[in-house]
Amino acid sequence: MGNCPAWMIFLASALLLVLGNLEVVNAVGCAGSFFNANSTYVQNRDNLFSTLADKVIVNGGFYNASLGNSPNRAYALVLCARGYEQQACMNCVESATRGIQTNCLNRMDSYTWDKDVEDQISCLVRSSNHSTFGNLELRPALIYPSPLSIEPSKNISLFEQQWDGMVNGTIEAATDAETSSVLKYYGAVKAEFTEFENIYMLMQCTPDITSQDCKRCLGECVTLFKTQFWGRQGGEVNRPSCFFRWDPYAFHGAFGNVTRVPAPPRPQAQEKGSSATDKKGKSNRSRVIIAVFVVLTFINILVFIGLIKFFARRRQSYDRINIGSAEYSETDGQFMLRFDFGMILTATDDFSSENKLGQGGFGTVHKGILPNGQEVAVKRLTKGSGQGDEEFKNEVSLLTRLQHRNLVKLLGFCSEGDEEILVYELVPNSSLDHFIFDKEKRSLLTWELRFRIIEGIARGLLYLHEDSQLKIIHRDLKASNILLDAEMNPKVADFGTARLFDADETRAETRRIAGTRGYMAPEYLNHGQISAKSDVYSFGVMLLEMISGERNNSFEGEGIAAFAWKRLVEGKPEIIIDPLLMEDPINEIIKMIQIGLLCVQDNAAKRPTMSSVIVWFGSDTITIPLPKALALTGSQSLSEDGTMSMSNVFTELSSR
Repeated sequence: MGNCPAWMIFLASALLLVLGNLEVVNAVGCAGSFFNANSTYVQNRDNLFSTLADKVIVNGGFYNASLGNSPNRAYALVLCARGYEQQACMNCVESATRGIQTNCLNRMDSYTWDKDVEDQISCLVRSSNHSTFGNLELRPALIYPSPLSIEPSKNISLFEQQWDGMVNGTIEAATDAETSSVLKYYGAVKAEFTEFENIYMLMQCTPDITSQDCKRCLGECVTLFKTQFWGRQGGEVNRPSCFFRWDPYAFHGAFGNVTRVPAPPRPQAQEKGSSATDKKGKSNRSRVIIAVFVVLTFINILVFIGLIKFFARRRQSYDRINIGSAEYSETDGQFMLRFDFGMILTATDDFSSENKLGQGGFGTVHKGILPNGQEVAVKRLTKGSGQGDEEFKNEVSLLTRLQHRNLVKLLGFCSEGDEEILVYELVPNSSLDHFIFDKEKRSLLTWELRFRIIEGIARGLLYLHEDSQLKIIHRDLKASNILLDAEMNPKVADFGTARLFDADETRAETRRIAGTRGYMAPEYLNHGQISAKSDVYSFGVMLLEMISGERNNSFEGEGIAAFAWKRLVEGKPEIIIDPLLMEDPINEIIKMIQIGLLCVQDNAAKRPTMSSVIVWFGSDTITIPLPKALALTGSQSLSEDGTMSMSNVFTELSSR
């Protein structure tokens, strides 16, 4: 709070500590708003729960899914510890879902870290009415201390020093950046202490968060245990995004063939014991209650006064900062927010390497934080590039007039001297290519999630082609230009090479070919002919990539479209489909392959519009046209127009 006196900060810290104590006492793994036990949400949640045990096995130990429509859509995330046995994992997940259904009867948010009957595997099940995928979730916290205390004769000071060193080593092991497994963020360590028996420690985070978030989560688990129950012989702290446990015995199969001893029962609350223990518990509770009232009495008025002063100073500070100014362009009649370059430098910490998100031919992208606390992505174009100047002006003029949930949002720009900078909303999950072409991360993309991403991209293109006040041809549609927000919703990005069409214009020609080979339609690549069907072709290539999990240029020079056509003619669609999807509805996936092949037809007139594609996505009754043979396949086995054989192929595949 700026210049707040030290005693005010001390009292505020005391209040937070007391409230932290109360949170631990009351946390039960259930939070969020309430719902009716017979609501559509709970039906969706329970239906989703019934599939988790099977799906987590198919997806390598980690699975994220949702079911239903907003506002009753249910989201679930499930994780098994590394080294799991399939049946033990399934038993653990089934036990966890039953626990949530029993103990969180009417709360939207819930989670539990459960164990199988032999204590050899832990698993997480988490549910909510909103997506938590990719977000660090710390509340509520559950803590389970051992009922036994460390013997007074032990050297507690030495023990704590060695214990802290073990904690640091386990956190480093769990967040090792070199670990590439889907079940990353996992550390199991056994250590020998000088004056104490062996200690065993286990840490794990959900693999959808960042390494830094995992470190923070585990660190807060350790701090919570040491603050509340230091001196106990072991314990466990659970948070929605991570798990921490330590004990003086091997409580998990990860510790190898170490002889196990029966685990002491995990107390749900302070167990009855000696009268001294009871008195101590009552005394602790009394001190907490007294501390709450004392701290609140002293601090309420002081904090209120401090906040008034703080926000007054903050408002004055904002008045002195040139965040941006509205600039009016006479040519297109649009207001655009111009950011001050000094503010951009402050927001990105002088474009520090720690804030760098990525780099391409255009320049670099850095994360920034504006004075109002908003996180942004700052795209700094390479200096002195004539093409960069043109793309900069193009993107500013187009994106200021486009607003759609599946398009990245441009917040403003900066143009000072030779600096040209674009400021976008921050989309935290990077681009689609970082998921779909990564062998480990691809397993996070379930078929349901892939379909949602594909459909979102299609809706973004439909808006550009038909529904916006402008008619825009993107010209460089590919996985690296699709950004994913916190809920994995796709946003079409990079409009530097986009082309503005007149309302009645359907096709144009250009001498400047801009885009990425492999995604360009043949008429555009060979003759410079641009139309909405150019984007449809690029969309078809990307759709087939989403189904296969492989890049277009990975198919020995022929491209994914020709490869997919040949495999379908041979009646071998399983070669096209990502092995991770083989347990999903094959008929639906084959239908998507059919749509993808229609989008990459050599003749632009034979390709569908994006409005047709959207209709096909949502209908099981409309007859979808059959694609024709592609020029690059060189196929000789089809009938004259390629239709009859293809019809037989799709009929046979769909009947499987």
